[in-house]
Amino acid sequence: MIKNFKVTKTRITHLLDVKYPIIQAGMIWCSGWRLASSVSNSGGLGIIGSGSMYPEILKEHILKCKKATNFPFAVNLPLLYPNTEEHIATIIEQKVPIVFTSAGNPRTWTAHLKSHNIKVVHVVSSLKFALKAEACGVDAIVAEGFEAGGHNGIEETTTFCLIPEVARRVKIPLIAAGGIVDGRGMLAAMILGADAVQMGSRFVACKESSAHENFKKLVVEAKEGETKLTLKELTPVRLLNNDFFQEIMKLYNQNASKEMLKEKLGRGRAKLGMFEGDLKNGELEIGQASSQLKNILSASEIINQVINEFRDSQSIMNNHPKFNF
Repeated sequence: MIKNFKVTKTRITHLLDVKYPIIQAGMIWCSGWRLASSVSNSGGLGIIGSGSMYPEILKEHILKCKKATNFPFAVNLPLLYPNTEEHIATIIEQKVPIVFTSAGNPRTWTAHLKSHNIKVVHVVSSLKFALKAEACGVDAIVAEGFEAGGHNGIEETTTFCLIPEVARRVKIPLIAAGGIVDGRGMLAAMILGADAVQMGSRFVACKESSAHENFKKLVVEAKEGETKLTLKELTPVRLLNNDFFQEIMKLYNQNASKEMLKEKLGRGRAKLGMFEGDLKNGELEIGQASSQLKNILSASEIINQVINEFRDSQSIMNNHPKFNF
């Protein structure tokens, strides 16, 4: 018989003061205040994605989120972005309770954020960086496999290889991310040692997501193998296969330099695709598990569905003859 997980009681639900160990990723151009507040109101942890926001826009989203929910929410903070210092000032001023940092050295800001009673969670793609983040004093870690959409690690370690490695070595709470879109994946991740899951792609295809409807529709129509990890010379990113992606592939076939790739990427490609809905010329960031998504649901429907699937899967494993050795 498998361990009987109580979905309302994990180290993450205690740390973050949420009902369910389900975290909505802070995706750029998709994770505004409407999505974050809806997820938090539904028992998960909603996250505002600050990577696509100027400081005044982030402040607006935080204020609106605070009005829309009485439950905890977080801000995702990519540490390599130019507005990091201004964003941190806004987060502290507005008393945001939780920050998820990524894409940079957690040592730079963790102690400062914690001195203001802010819980810090850092996103990593390898055991090496998980150990470094723990040593920097973060409160929890998101270990993200390369199945995930958006910006990714260069190691190409899958989620189900990464989670048990990190779980064996770190002592702080662990959140699994990458390729998890339902309750079955959530149960599997927790069996491997995770205390919670973070889902991005599932919440892109959400009614409250700020992604363009064209992009949402394309995500739920995606088939197996239609996403690829590319641009590792700049920053690894998983994209849907469209005209822009094919242009990138042509450059690779021509042995293009890093500078040529950067010029083709240009500025605003992600906004063009995910937020403005240009499905040909935009950058369309999404995870491998998009092929499992078949509909666009509300945040509350997603969380209820995931929890019910989790409980059903646990019951099946505990009672089905093929699991009784």
